Amino acid sequence: MLNRLETSHDLAAPAEAGGGFDIHALVNFVWRQWKLIASVTALAVLIGAVNIARTTPLYTATAQLLLDPRKEKAVGQDVIMSDAILDLPTLESQIAIIKSSALLRRVVEKERLANDPEFGASPTGADGGVGLLTTVRSFFSRSAASDQASTKDKSVAAPLDALPSEVMRTIESVKGAVAVARAGFAYVINVSFTSADPAKAARLANAVADAYVVDKLDARFEAAKRASSWLSDRLVELRQQLRESEEAVARFRADNNLSGVTSGVTLNQEQLAQLNGRLVQARAEAAEKKARLDMLQKIEARGGNITSLPDVINGAIADLRKQATDLSRQEADLLARYSGNHPSVVNLRAQVADVNRAINVEVQRLAANIRNEYELAKARQEAVERTLREVTGATDLDNTKAITLRELERSAAVNKSLFEDFLQRARVTQEQSTFEARDARVITPALPPGVPTSPKKTQIMLVALILGLMAGAGGAYTLELFNAGFTTPRQVEDLLALPLLASISKMEARDLSVDGARLTIPEYPLAKPLSRLSEAFRSLRSAIQMSDVDNPPKVLQFTSTVPGEGKSTLALGLAGSAAQAGLKVLIIDGDLRHPSASRFFDADKKTGLVEYLVGEAELKSVVLYSDRMKLWFLAAGGKTQNPPDLLASERLKALVAALRREFDLVIIDTPPLGPVVDPLIVSHLVDKVIFVVRWASTAREMVLHSIERLAGHKKVAGIIFNQVIDSQAQKYGKYAYSYYYGGRYYKKYYSE
Repeated sequence: MLNRLETSHDLAAPAEAGGGFDIHALVNFVWRQWKLIASVTALAVLIGAVNIARTTPLYTATAQLLLDPRKEKAVGQDVIMSDAILDLPTLESQIAIIKSSALLRRVVEKERLANDPEFGASPTGADGGVGLLTTVRSFFSRSAASDQASTKDKSVAAPLDALPSEVMRTIESVKGAVAVARAGFAYVINVSFTSADPAKAARLANAVADAYVVDKLDARFEAAKRASSWLSDRLVELRQQLRESEEAVARFRADNNLSGVTSGVTLNQEQLAQLNGRLVQARAEAAEKKARLDMLQKIEARGGNITSLPDVINGAIADLRKQATDLSRQEADLLARYSGNHPSVVNLRAQVADVNRAINVEVQRLAANIRNEYELAKARQEAVERTLREVTGATDLDNTKAITLRELERSAAVNKSLFEDFLQRARVTQEQSTFEARDARVITPALPPGVPTSPKKTQIMLVALILGLMAGAGGAYTLELFNAGFTTPRQVEDLLALPLLASISKMEARDLSVDGARLTIPEYPLAKPLSRLSEAFRSLRSAIQMSDVDNPPKVLQFTSTVPGEGKSTLALGLAGSAAQAGLKVLIIDGDLRHPSASRFFDADKKTGLVEYLVGEAELKSVVLYSDRMKLWFLAAGGKTQNPPDLLASERLKALVAALRREFDLVIIDTPPLGPVVDPLIVSHLVDKVIFVVRWASTAREMVLHSIERLAGHKKVAGIIFNQVIDSQAQKYGKYAYSYYYGGRYYKKYYSE
């Protein structure tokens, strides 16, 4: 593999205005990892489809029950059994009853589900046919069911704990297939049954609903029977108590000769009660008449007109006053036309005087009536009081006997009332035991469903799709986290606070072939001076020069974090580009441990820097010129045991100072900074350090640590990404790399 260099047109992606959600980053993430996300999603969808294919389709049929909230009595309101109010707890209780084992037992026995392969034991024998034992058991089960139906009133069903284990398992299976829920806020309950057979699902849903209705009727019938039995026993006791109390009253009357006494009260007592009533009435009437008389006297004392009394304005006086008013009106009309001496006026005045005299006579008569009525009411009151005084004190019964008689009669009355009340309730309960309006009924019977309810294909596939997308995205994000290398200029700027000078694309050898000959990266710009690779090197040189405009760097150092990142290749390529531009360039192989640049010039076994620094060779003998690259080079030389000491020598400092004056550009290729300290020593002698990082490979923490070791010199010009995969790099966004040099934008201006 060889490398192709492309410089970064923009050093960094444009910063977002805010720190919110970046839709472009999400799109680029999906673009990079779409294969993994799509694969995981397809696997999840495939698993969902296999699950659907292996799952037996289930059908759910639903019947609707109406719980009638109207509580109409069969005979009357006075019933011994009160109906429960249909509130939420009551509805929940009814739902629990429908799902109870006792009710579902009815369905299991009626539909013979114990022999059903779906809910009970399989009726087939080991040989695939009908087993003898199963046949006999089925026969006796049907016989027992028939006998039980014919003798329903004579026997009681066996308790649940006495049922065979097979029946109990069938009941539990049926319970799992039944779903009961309230339909909204109405008094409607949905009874659903799920089965592999749609017809069976509808049949069993209707069977559960019918079983509930029958259970309600049976429960009310049994309750009415129990209440009627209890009332019958209670009536016997009450009848005996009533008989004893009435006999006690009769004996007491006979022993005390009280045959003429009614309800414990004598004749004189009855007369006294009547007189008391008459006295109260007479006193009320006298008080009323006295009030009218007092009002009349007050009016007369003030000299007022007694016609203001309430009763006076009615009757004859009202007619007379109306006549007087009419005559006065006529008199006024005549006076308006004639004088007061006119015969008509005189005659009319005489009529008015006659009417007024008649009114006065009538008023006097009414006043006399009021006085007479009061006197009469007072006389009646006195007569009643006198009669009451005469009969007071006369009695036919001793007080003690009267009290005893009243006690006995009250006891007998209470017993009679209680007996009559229980007798009425007993009759009503008997009617309830024979007839009761249904408070639950099926309003919508279940029909065989045409579409299976399970498995829910759309829902399962949607869930599988969502889970697959989530798992794929999570896996892709995890892979992104595991990718510890630098991938975008933004990461370089945020973590290292350095610009990205260039990015080098990874390429095959065929991309560097010219006329059938394979060239290296340093040689390619010489053969193709107008190629995009040549332009990339020229842009890289410009970026390095712009790193310090006032003092353009002349001595450059190339280093990296770990071996294999291509720093020597980039150093040679930059040196060749500068030499092609007419600069006098010297490249020094400062990697005394692995002299890659020396091997490029086939000088790895020649004398070089080591021999010069130890004083075994002169500078003129170790600095060689390459006709192929049009530049000068200084090989690393022989092996040494102490490279740091040689690189830190004063002789090297003097050499760099001399070469700075002699050459336009000096490039020193040094070892990686991670394993050795040689680059750190050389960095004190150069103007700028060019740091090479392998794209998406070298750990960011290692690069950061290496930069921090060099940051004290403030000489790091920037970062170069090497071995960038264009097809993947483009997926980090259009500003991640300036790969436009390899695209249609570059070809508008350059041709190779």
